[in-house]
Amino acid sequence: MTRIVDRLEKFYGRPKPPQAILRSLSGKADAYEMILYANCGYPATDAACTKGFEILRREIGLRPQQILSAPETKLLAAARACGMFPEKRVERWREIAARVKYEFGGDLGSALKRPLKEARKALKLFPTIGDPGADKILLFTKTTPVAAVPSNCVEVPVRLLLGEPKNNYPQNYRAAQEALRAELPAECHALLRAYLLLKQHGQEICKRTRPLCEQCPVSSDCAYFQRLQ
Repeated sequence: MTRIVDRLEKFYGRPKPPQAILRSLSGKADAYEMILYANCGYPATDAACTKGFEILRREIGLRPQQILSAPETKLLAAARACGMFPEKRVERWREIAARVKYEFGGDLGSALKRPLKEARKALKLFPTIGDPGADKILLFTKTTPVAAVPSNCVEVPVRLLLGEPKNNYPQNYRAAQEALRAELPAECHALLRAYLLLKQHGQEICKRTRPLCEQCPVSSDCAYFQRLQ
């Protein structure tokens, strides 16, 4: 897998995480801001979430108290600028801010340092955060070297390493995570690099329904492609 990731980086270039939540691979993201980011756009694409996050930062502020004390009309105006269902997003922003302020004392840091199962459970209290989102936060904050898998590209590492995607999303996520854990060093930088490159590969070439295998830079190492021959 390390060789595959190296070849993907040669093809795509150095991976670039969303600037709103992580300035560089040597930087460290903030868990609270990542949760807000995931709830800032609908549909929740990188472009929509980045736009919404920056609007929220500029117009309201990101601190829990700033969100909780902001007028509803101002929050709705910010939410309308970045996608559908603005009322739902405002409700989620307030829920996130209130939970962080009142249940976690304004800081998620101590919750992230709990044993892995407990840290995941704490993160999954927040809207839209399931296992993939919790694992991503733990990895991007460099709290735990978790083999996180891009939530919209879980079939990519399964194709590359195992050949055939499983029957459903939970099975694919578990299979992908186990395969990456077995193949990559248990080190945040390596796992983060793989996460970003696999995500880009899934978005551009190894698409969910119609993978462009003839354009793939790693087809010679891909178990799925070999099965097609």
